[in-house]
Amino acid sequence: MSLFKLSPHALIAKKGREAICGITAYDFVSARIAESAGVDFILIGDSASMVMLGEEDTYRITMEEMLLFCKAVARGAPNTLRIGDMPFLSYQTSLEKAIENAGRFIKEGRCHGVKIEGGKEVVPLVKRLVSFGIPVLGHIGLTPQKSLELGGLKVQGKDIKTARELLSSAKALERAGCFAIVLECVPSDLAKLITESLKIPTIGIGAGPFTDGQILVFHDVVGLLPGFRPKFVKAYINGFEIIKSAIESYKREVKERTFPTREHSFSINHRILQRLRKK
Repeated sequence: MSLFKLSPHALIAKKGREAICGITAYDFVSARIAESAGVDFILIGDSASMVMLGEEDTYRITMEEMLLFCKAVARGAPNTLRIGDMPFLSYQTSLEKAIENAGRFIKEGRCHGVKIEGGKEVVPLVKRLVSFGIPVLGHIGLTPQKSLELGGLKVQGKDIKTARELLSSAKALERAGCFAIVLECVPSDLAKLITESLKIPTIGIGAGPFTDGQILVFHDVVGLLPGFRPKFVKAYINGFEIIKSAIESYKREVKERTFPTREHSFSINHRILQRLRKK
């Protein structure tokens, strides 16, 4: 395993050469599967708040919870580039607190970088983190930590004003030192323009086919979340029904007493058993 593979520079080197495949994962098992499949990087997203903890949004997840997920992913995917998502209020209160928390993602969470939501307003923070040797993945477009301000989870950049702001923010984040930028829920033509305007990779989620790479949540890719599915999500299997069917089969065999069989049981020496019976 090359150390270069675990550096964000590995993603920069792919721009214009090959599409980058990322996945958002939160635990040991999903990370192990993702690494076995050979994804380019894993994002431990604050969307764990909804996917793993059942919350309605990403606002409530804490640093301690995020670090727990990061550690689990690091154990499951030790040879894959891992980026930790800084949760709400872990970097907005002060530069000092933001630097401390970003450092915890590297030191305790065993991440190789952090992701921060925001445009020009986070540029000073990005510069400071990069100056201290902490790689930063930018995130613009739909930023869930600002969904209250945005009026919900909506596509961004559909008018000239917001489109210009996104393009300007992308360039500012590149100058500040981001190694790549996530474009979430951005019109595909605007994402293409931003991608062509940068020397660093763009990673799309709901941003069309013209970005340098794509990222989706593990649970969405394998169809583990029934019900509402965003337009940009593609489920490659119906994992919910497949796993539910397996659990139903298990329950049926338990009820019918056809599981476990001798194949799944341990044995004891018959002489020991006879002595026990005599007592």
